[in-house]
Amino acid sequence: MDVHGTVAEGFEPVRDAFVRNFQVLGDRGAAVSVYRDGRKVVDLWGGTKDANGTEPWAEDTVQIVRSVTKGVAAAVPLLLQQRGLLDLDAPVGSYWPEFKAGGKERTRVRDLLAHRAGVPALDRGLTVAEAADGVSGPRAVAAQHAFWEPGTEHGYHAQTFSWLLNELVLRATGRSLAGILAEEIAEPLGLDFWIGLPEAEAHRVGRVAPVDPPEGAGTFRTRPRRNVSEAYADPDSLTRRAFAAVYPLPDENDPAYRAAELPASAGIGTARALARFYAATIGVVEDGARIFTPATTALAGKEFSSGPDRVLVVNTRFGPGYMLHGPASPLLSPTSFGHPGRGGSLAFADPESGIGFGYVTNAHAKSVTADPRAQALVRALRSAL
Repeated sequence: MDVHGTVAEGFEPVRDAFVRNFQVLGDRGAAVSVYRDGRKVVDLWGGTKDANGTEPWAEDTVQIVRSVTKGVAAAVPLLLQQRGLLDLDAPVGSYWPEFKAGGKERTRVRDLLAHRAGVPALDRGLTVAEAADGVSGPRAVAAQHAFWEPGTEHGYHAQTFSWLLNELVLRATGRSLAGILAEEIAEPLGLDFWIGLPEAEAHRVGRVAPVDPPEGAGTFRTRPRRNVSEAYADPDSLTRRAFAAVYPLPDENDPAYRAAELPASAGIGTARALARFYAATIGVVEDGARIFTPATTALAGKEFSSGPDRVLVVNTRFGPGYMLHGPASPLLSPTSFGHPGRGGSLAFADPESGIGFGYVTNAHAKSVTADPRAQALVRALRSAL
């Protein structure tokens, strides 16, 4: 197994874990990057560009990262809040009047960001074309009757988060979330990350595929509790309905889907970009750039939701758009904030240790929030600090 890239002295355990992911845990193509106190200390890649292919993963290969996108997208409303352009305590309806329907009149912006808005599913799932057209999704969530009183409980808005976030930003600023991300975060920081992949970058994207654990892999296979398994198996459960808000499930290798501006699920980038992004949310990176003020960094890691998740059927913790460290999604420490992607990818910041972390893979396992390969890398990183 050829692994390429660099590791700073003292971070060799991360390389060892990365290699083991290929040898034992079934990775096919992947990359991992770590920043410490604004400086890159790990930058590794290996395997194949396509999960079922032979072309090598290159230094500039990018991949779809599913819900890891949510954490990057959340920086936009927090940046607007930092500038006084968005009030987290204001009703969503003050920016988006059509949202004041179906029991959602008192929904606050902070509820929307922390998966407390009460609309994780739709009465009718949208087609992929409808999900991406910029109109059908916002119209559907605005009209949807809340599944619980907003602000009183939380449940993961797996797909509807795209339309909630997109429309909120559009109504508050007149600009698209993807455009703000590109112009004010990605381009100034030099990040290879997009929500809505430009056609000129399409040649860099590897193909993803579902994978089963290799024989004898052991910990690669996730074993959810019976009630969790039953929730995913029941077509009438809120769990299944939340993930089926786009139905049939999209082909993530379709260029049209990759070009869609869906901040819940369709971000594409490198592990290096994710690690640098999160490093810039908690401090200054190498060239002096940063995204958040210290006050906004503290806000990003503040708990807004905790306890039983109506959709994921486990206890989860969320801040304003970020999943926080906990048993369902272990990160580096209790101060960490970030987001996993269903199937394996993970990215987060840890203010306590000054870490920005990014891991992307093209081999999508059945894991939702705590993939064994990502967790092996996090344990190795923790041992190196």
